[in-house]
Amino acid sequence: MPVITAQQAGGANRPAFLDMIAASEIGPALLAKTNNGYNVLVGSTPANPLTFSSFAAHPDILNRALNSTAAGRYQLLYRYWVSYQKMLNLPDFGPLSQDKIALQQIRECNALADIDAGNFAHAVALCSRIWASLPGNDYGQHQNAISALQGYYTAAGGALA
Repeated sequence: MPVITAQQAGGANRPAFLDMIAASEIGPALLAKTNNGYNVLVGSTPANPLTFSSFAAHPDILNRALNSTAAGRYQLLYRYWVSYQKMLNLPDFGPLSQDKIALQQIRECNALADIDAGNFAHAVALCSRIWASLPGNDYGQHQNAISALQGYYTAAGGALA
């Protein structure tokens, strides 16, 4: 589960939705082998976990093979970290900061009301432009099935409409 509480997040379904995103982006096996995904670098696999050790700031490590600086539980690119850190007045790239950024991204997708109401599939569709592993985007990367994502969400305590 994310470190942010339901009260801090603004609703009981929101932490479950964050858990679903992490499971989709990183996978349950890698979440279990790392600091719940908060220290994961893009390109990691359960057999080869690539991690960073300091939460002082986004690690800004370029994976040349993937041309990406994505890092953390929600695989945030460095270029977005800079603006979110300022916008949200974040002290670091620690777990709570990562959760707050992901919630802000969800807010920007106008998906919070659907998450709160349990309109899971619609919320996923709204967020698919941010996270490549969610179905409904054209990033050309692996997308997880909505049924698997719903399973992660409900297992984390998310309620459906």
